[in-house]
Amino acid sequence: MPFTLHSLCIFCGAHDGPDPAFIAVARALGRKLAEEKIRLVYGGGSLGMMGAVADACLEKDGEVIGVIPELLMNRELGHRGIARLELVPDMATRKQKMADLSDAFIALPGGFGTLDEIFEMIAWNRLHIQAKPIGLLNVNGFYDDLISFCRRLQLEGNYGRPVDGACPDFLVSDSIPDLLDQLERTASTDSRQHTHPS
Repeated sequence: MPFTLHSLCIFCGAHDGPDPAFIAVARALGRKLAEEKIRLVYGGGSLGMMGAVADACLEKDGEVIGVIPELLMNRELGHRGIARLELVPDMATRKQKMADLSDAFIALPGGFGTLDEIFEMIAWNRLHIQAKPIGLLNVNGFYDDLISFCRRLQLEGNYGRPVDGACPDFLVSDSIPDLLDQLERTASTDSRQHTHPS
């Protein structure tokens, strides 16, 4: 059965990361999106995990949209091999554009920029600015501490709506097919899901 997710935003680092599994998973995700005819929306970079996910998607004839701020494009970090690379004035506009173009989000391992993107999407969901599922691809336990902290924040700090000790703000898996299935089920049952522009 084909996915009804049409466009997926990937947040990830512009570096390879210390674990070779990070790049391998980025490439596997890029290939999977192409195979499932799910459009890849990402930060437009050519290096690290960003470049890996885009390159792998392109190698399988997938559709890729990059969104990059002028600051990074001026440093020649933009991916020159994708057909649609959108230039925006700043980082805030980049996040808004990427969200507008996407039905859901997956975060691969990344740094502070990736965390900023994840938590802004969570905040937008909580404020009903959007209603789009967020998934963490927890490669080799990369996000274990973050997941634990978020559970503590919700359970002890009373800053959320915990469900059976889980974090309702994001979905978690170390498996690409499983995480895509979770995102698909969540998006298809959320009546508030917004339609993204082309």
